[in-house]
Amino acid sequence: MKILIADDHRLVIEAVKAKLSEIEPGIEFVLAMSVDELLAGASDDIDLAVIDLNMPGAEGQAHVDEIRRRHPAVPVIVLSGYEDPAIMRSALERGVLGFIPKAYSPEVMLSAVRLVLAGGVYVPPMLLSAVPPGVVAGVPPGAGEAAQRASSAATAQTLDHLRTVLTERQVEVLQLLSQGKPNKLIGRALGISEGTVKIHLAAIFRALNVRNRTEAVVAAQSLTEA
Repeated sequence: MKILIADDHRLVIEAVKAKLSEIEPGIEFVLAMSVDELLAGASDDIDLAVIDLNMPGAEGQAHVDEIRRRHPAVPVIVLSGYEDPAIMRSALERGVLGFIPKAYSPEVMLSAVRLVLAGGVYVPPMLLSAVPPGVVAGVPPGAGEAAQRASSAATAQTLDHLRTVLTERQVEVLQLLSQGKPNKLIGRALGISEGTVKIHLAAIFRALNVRNRTEAVVAAQSLTEA
């Protein structure tokens, strides 16, 4: 796996690098401390780019747009000191797959990165509470049927209702899913196998009226926040 980390503080880079090294052995890291270094180090074989918004050469979020334009297949996560919901929403609407405030713990960051690598979208809980009714955080406007399904699922149901159609164990799986935990960690936390986790997730997907993990994450985060 190859991960790019772009931040103008060496201590932040080293801390993020150390934590992300827990994902799997032998990860190759590409490091950048300015926009010029970011653009020079980015490539199509990067598996994940973790990018700060405030770094030398940055003009708003233009450097994020440029990475997305040059390497559209590379998943991008913004790791930032900003906690303004408008900035978070703007980044997610640009197509980044996660926004992690630096105030969050290393464990939350690691879970968010695992979620994105598994094909999900990480939306900060503080943003969910600021989303207008009927809008799903992290889904660009006009994203299509997937956004509409997730929005309908999030607004039409509550956790109380889910407890009438799901077992208590499935509700626990749903809550762990909303925290960005992959199947392996969900199973470990609940003392069940990954196969059993998948069975529970299938039931959850049916209850949320979604087709895949990404849609379920958005709907589940909205539900648990509510």
